[in-house]
Amino acid sequence: MLGLDACELGAQLLELLRLALCARVPLADKEAGPAPPDEALDEAVPEYQAPRKKTMLEIRQLDPDDASLAKHKWALLGPPLPVVDLSLPHVQVTRLTLTSQQAPGPAIMDLTGDLALLKDQVFVLKEGVDYQVKVTFKVNREIVSGLKCLHHTYRGGLRVDRAVHMVGSYGPRAQEYEFTTPVEQAPKGVLVRGPYVVRSLVTDDDRTTHLSWEWGLRVCQDWKD
Repeated sequence: MLGLDACELGAQLLELLRLALCARVPLADKEAGPAPPDEALDEAVPEYQAPRKKTMLEIRQLDPDDASLAKHKWALLGPPLPVVDLSLPHVQVTRLTLTSQQAPGPAIMDLTGDLALLKDQVFVLKEGVDYQVKVTFKVNREIVSGLKCLHHTYRGGLRVDRAVHMVGSYGPRAQEYEFTTPVEQAPKGVLVRGPYVVRSLVTDDDRTTHLSWEWGLRVCQDWKD
């Protein structure tokens, strides 16, 4: 896992600022234990009511005379963006990249075209190697909270693996964001070699599906197989 960089720190501070400005949320009972990572808070805690989200314009206009808050808002939100094309999706997931220091090069999946074509495109993963998945995306218009990426892996119609990666909260900007998962090790052995189908999904705290697609993965003895 890469260390906490400026982008990740900014995303965490951005989420804290949004929650502080929107409302105070009661804490869940500490004795109840943590909720499953893929379970929404409003389902885990029935009495929880999510605060109404404020737009970027509303946040910028809050407490205009508070110089300290204005400084933090400028540092986290940046300058106002030019007019954004409203036809663009809130979150644009543009690429998924499979990387490994032991691979001849990264395997890049373009997510801006016809996603149906990815079903017939197979990505090779050598057994036993350490690898990471990088998700590249862009946020338009408003803050997105609790962004996460899920991967369900199937073989022979049966789900054999499920991964949930918490990406975080991000504000709109002209540049793309990148999120890299922790290092994982590919399975190894004759029983795990062969083709898999991966169904991927990018969603958020509101359970909005920003992108979903299906792609092929093959675990082989060598990258060239």
